[in-house]
Amino acid sequence: MADTDSGLFGPESVTWQLHSDPIMWIAGIRALYLQALHPRTVRGVTQNSDFRNDAWGRLLRTARFVSATSYGTTTAAEKAGARVRSIHRRLKATDPATGERYGVDEPGLLLWVHCAEIDSYLSLARRSGLPVDDAAADRYVAEQRRGARLVGLGPADVPATAAELDAYLRRMAPGLACGPEAREVDGFLRHPPVPAPLAPARALLWSRVAGLAYDALPPYAHALYGRPAPAPAAVDRRLTVAGNLLRLVPSTVRWQLPPKHILKAVARLGPAARPDPYTVRRGAAILEGPGGDQRSDGGDSGPWPKPG
Repeated sequence: MADTDSGLFGPESVTWQLHSDPIMWIAGIRALYLQALHPRTVRGVTQNSDFRNDAWGRLLRTARFVSATSYGTTTAAEKAGARVRSIHRRLKATDPATGERYGVDEPGLLLWVHCAEIDSYLSLARRSGLPVDDAAADRYVAEQRRGARLVGLGPADVPATAAELDAYLRRMAPGLACGPEAREVDGFLRHPPVPAPLAPARALLWSRVAGLAYDALPPYAHALYGRPAPAPAAVDRRLTVAGNLLRLVPSTVRWQLPPKHILKAVARLGPAARPDPYTVRRGAAILEGPGGDQRSDGGDSGPWPKPG
């Protein structure tokens, strides 16, 4: 019997469409920049892991978690959430100024990580040219309360609209700071360690991607890091160009990258479940199946590969 479990969100959701777009790669880096400005949160990372030597692993684990919870079955999403909660329960951090020991699963810390991530995904989706109107933005933020529950937050305590999300970030801004731990994260994101043969690629590609993610931060984050950024309109133009270039890579190629959750979801649910961020209009996900003409989002009329 075919498995028709559509998971936490399903093809009718805004999440299903947006999280398939490659601009999320840049948005994830922006989220790290923003999350690192919360001192208690970033200490929980740097004091419990060798961030500089395992930063790539951390980025990949985060990407896999988002992919599994977005496109996996309900059981897979719940298992992913249980693993994260189990790890967080065991971890503590110390405030160097007061000596206070605290758990990294404090609701306030989890909420900051959640909101910085969701704001980054939504902001860059809209600024890069995807048709996300206000109603769709509200739907997306509301949907993400399901993901917040997986990491231990009460859905009622999480912003449910884009306006609530923006208000939360504005309330938090005065308490943010660029301490030594944030500088460590910033240093990695600007100059990540790579094998010598990959150093030219880092200089050519990664520096541009990380630089664009930094430029897309809100002005208060630029002020804290101490590096100016171009005017928002100029950043929007660059995000649109970057998004269009990334979308030229056919989706059937992009989605071959491990762990292939999108391909597995389409194989599980059928071709009508194929995500397409350009179908997010007027707050509704208008689903389109494969077989159309080649588009700027990487869609194509070729046969779908089976997930490995």
